[in-house]
Amino acid sequence: MTYDVAVVGAGAMGSAAARALAAAGREVVVLEQYTLGHDRGGSHGGTRLFRPAADNAEVARLTEQARPLWRELEADSGETLFEVTGGIDHGVDDATVEAFRSLHAATGEVLTPAAAAERWPGFRFETPVLYQPGSGRLYADRTVKALQSVATRLGAEFRVQSPVRALRIHDGLVELDVPGGAVRARQVVVTAGSWAPKLLTGLVPLPAFTVTQEQPRFFAPVSDDLDWPSFVHSGPFSYGLYEPGSGVKVGLHGTGPVVDPDTRDFAVEPARDAELLRYVEDWFPGLDARKSTAISCLYDNTPSDTFVIDRAGPITVAVGFCGQGFKFVPLIGAFVRDLVLGERTVPSRFRLAGHAAR
Repeated sequence: MTYDVAVVGAGAMGSAAARALAAAGREVVVLEQYTLGHDRGGSHGGTRLFRPAADNAEVARLTEQARPLWRELEADSGETLFEVTGGIDHGVDDATVEAFRSLHAATGEVLTPAAAAERWPGFRFETPVLYQPGSGRLYADRTVKALQSVATRLGAEFRVQSPVRALRIHDGLVELDVPGGAVRARQVVVTAGSWAPKLLTGLVPLPAFTVTQEQPRFFAPVSDDLDWPSFVHSGPFSYGLYEPGSGVKVGLHGTGPVVDPDTRDFAVEPARDAELLRYVEDWFPGLDARKSTAISCLYDNTPSDTFVIDRAGPITVAVGFCGQGFKFVPLIGAFVRDLVLGERTVPSRFRLAGHAAR
């Protein structure tokens, strides 16, 4: 059988692409090297932030473009995937405050450190605080399962334990070398995260990628009465949110060691872990730094932290999302679908030519 589209990688982006393509009437097979819902990539875990950018107009616009698509996915799947909790940015400079006032005047609010501390006593603030009531949390594992369920219902096929060892373009088709024999498709979508550079060497001119193993922690609040909006702190660059049943997740963004995704050890690096614990003790009076649990996640980022979403011949690639991409999941699925169908809806900043120009 020759499929219309083969998708490599069944994480959030690959599953979103499969759903969108199957809804467009394409015969889709998704090839996953591990099991569905595995913990070795960048899509697993309980929650992610949904946060419009404070000072970037295009990212803020794309975030709002994604918002109704989340509600559509909830309706399609019957699952609660997105809860509005409000979100805050602090540690920001004057330029960011002014950009926020310009971009989010109708929906956001700028608070003094004292006013913010009175409202959210679990935090310590030293700069103005940017509040976005429409921010919130996304349920990651639940989202991936919902996408796969809807995609399967629409006719997509998911194959697990099917690592793609090579891609070849032959006689107008793409041949994917997997255990048990080649899979053939008219087009291929690569959403393989940290594994994409290895697979696409010599086929697609990807920018340099850095793959790191990050180690946030869940911390126990000192009181059940504290309110926890999602948050980003610009000095140092950290992030977090409250996850029901687990505590408050806090992580230092992009500080983990460089790893090979095939050999990462999931182990906590002591010096970086100690830095995180000191940070929480300094900035979160509402958290007990002595009661916490370390977790491990994988980042795959370009030098500019900008996504790659583009098509080169029969190969469409969507990678480089870790740390900030999850809020766009259903929108990325739509972008990938459009590329496969020959439509040009992807913003130029995500295209390969845009990366080459940087």
